[in-house]
Amino acid sequence: MVNAHDLLWGMAPAHVPADAPAWVLAVIGAGQPVVVRRALAEPGYVAVGVRGRLREQRFAAVMPVAAVQRRVTPEALCGVISPRDLPALRALDQLRPVLAQEVWGVTGSAGFELATGIEALHAQSDLDLLLRAPERLDRGDAEALLAILDTAACAVDLQLQTPYGAVALREWAGPSLRVLLKNASGAHLVIDPWQAVA
Repeated sequence: MVNAHDLLWGMAPAHVPADAPAWVLAVIGAGQPVVVRRALAEPGYVAVGVRGRLREQRFAAVMPVAAVQRRVTPEALCGVISPRDLPALRALDQLRPVLAQEVWGVTGSAGFELATGIEALHAQSDLDLLLRAPERLDRGDAEALLAILDTAACAVDLQLQTPYGAVALREWAGPSLRVLLKNASGAHLVIDPWQAVA
């Protein structure tokens, strides 16, 4: 079973829609991985995103599950050390001990770079993290964790992955009664991200 933010290898140019931009074919042709999206797909397929070199180069597609040759989860990247010296990577070094007791992973540009060795980060990049939260995280604890993340070397965007979707830690730690829960069926304003969406 694949989850949002997993990186998958094995997508071929034949799997790309005919109307895809040329850069998408170039990325797929180069053997780069695609990232699993939070979206519904037909049985036997997984919703994925193709990422290009530029921030605006993101392309939504589907990939046959049978084509998957390799999968790397965000959790598999926690201990990967990069030789590059960038704020996002320094922040990751700072936060490893903080998150050591948790089930967490690296996503976004940092995750892509750590998994592939392809330079995707720059000096202004945020650090995107995922924290598996099967049990409800108290809002006070969320606030305390956010305060620690905000001392890191760059902006940190941490998503709490509940059994029903993902919510931004920053939102859950904030004052709003309702928060945005994202899952395969879309985005939902909810009071409790640990409750099934009606």
